[in-house]
Amino acid sequence: MGHSPSRPAGTLPLSTRMLYGSGTIAFGIKDHGFNALLMLFYNQVVGLPAAWVGTAIMIAMIADALFDPLLGQYSDNVRTRWGRRHPFMYAAALPIALSYLLLWMPPDMAHGAQFAWLVTTAILVRFSISLYEIPSTALLAEFTSDYDERTRLVAARFFFGVCGGIAMTVLTFGYFLRPTAAQPVGHLNAGGYVTYAWVAAAIMMLAVLISTLGTQKEILKRPLLPPAPKVPAGQMLREMLGILVHPAYISILLASLFFAVASGLNLSLAVYFSTYFWELSASEIATVASTAIIGILLAFVVVLPLSARFGKKPAAMLMFTLSLISSVVPLILRLAGLFPANGDPLLLWLLMGQFSFGMMTTIAGGILAVSMVADVTDQIQLETGRRSEGLLFSAATMVNKAISGMGIMLAGLLLAFVQFPQNAQPGHVPADTLRNLASIYIAVLSIATVIAIICLAYYPINRSRHLENIRQLGEAAAE
Repeated sequence: MGHSPSRPAGTLPLSTRMLYGSGTIAFGIKDHGFNALLMLFYNQVVGLPAAWVGTAIMIAMIADALFDPLLGQYSDNVRTRWGRRHPFMYAAALPIALSYLLLWMPPDMAHGAQFAWLVTTAILVRFSISLYEIPSTALLAEFTSDYDERTRLVAARFFFGVCGGIAMTVLTFGYFLRPTAAQPVGHLNAGGYVTYAWVAAAIMMLAVLISTLGTQKEILKRPLLPPAPKVPAGQMLREMLGILVHPAYISILLASLFFAVASGLNLSLAVYFSTYFWELSASEIATVASTAIIGILLAFVVVLPLSARFGKKPAAMLMFTLSLISSVVPLILRLAGLFPANGDPLLLWLLMGQFSFGMMTTIAGGILAVSMVADVTDQIQLETGRRSEGLLFSAATMVNKAISGMGIMLAGLLLAFVQFPQNAQPGHVPADTLRNLASIYIAVLSIATVIAIICLAYYPINRSRHLENIRQLGEAAAE
């Protein structure tokens, strides 16, 4: 079986890393909207029951699960003068902006029609993001085969993605969702969401175009791949399945999935806990969110040294564990009566520290997980002779989307289970409802994270095995 040319080793220019990562600003803004705002907007502003919102996002996620691997497989086999990935990335910019704009502008109609609108626009947003994100992520494995450089590239993606989300959080709660005479609670201000939608859509489109144009030159330096072999559809599906259930891949995929579910639940309910459990104002929520920049910087400070010293798997397991601890400890202490009361100035400082530390662990864990997927591509190429970055990263991208999909679905189910009231005002939600929500949240978050750590323990590729894979691929390419 013939082998394609091995991927180049070594570091990339800083400008290439930055341009490559900048496109994830769009993904970060989308994640911020889905995680922090979508449930609150459709449930408390539009008036759609929480369980309906969760179900709508779950339907969109299932549609995504069918679309993403097919897109990834197709991009693996495309050959154009612009490369395998860039035609899709260029095509994604306008649909991302238009679909995201429509998501936040549901017409005034019956609940059933609003549910259909949410399902349709959520699917369009997710498909459009896939059109950019899957090919863009696949470039990671094409740019370099270096064990540590891949982690740096993933770190650049996470840096811009998280910064985009955090900047939009600060803008949204600090400026767009301001209280009015008619609506004293700023984040229930319907008009503010229209402004948010226009600004977010424009920034997302620009980020995608800048990153796509900026990375085009680097891809044009690479040698052209030979034409992809034409295979019958049945054989193609069997090959896809064989790759997706590879033991090394399935361990990191499942670990990432459960960690994404935990992170998504955390993010989806964060605004509910901030508003009703801790009773923070919109400006205080923006203040807490702004401290995430500390977590971002800490993540990039610790992730490379931890990976270099211990390897990606042990470092990721540590980050998963610390993420769980940071998420549940404040709630456990409050339920035990050992945390400052609402309104106490110390409470805001503690929540700021907890948020920045939790952001550090979540980002660092995510960086390591995606970098581990890139290393699996070499293992599979060595065994099959095929480069399947698009297919492999399509599933990884789907896992990242599970942060919003599964998180919002679980959040909706939990809110419905505890009978959380609609159009609720801070300070008027029954104490038992808040206590039940916190208790169930702690249990579900703990189960999902522990399962993620167990799955991660089975990941078999360390630094020495990766280097051996690259050596064998180089020998095969030289034959």
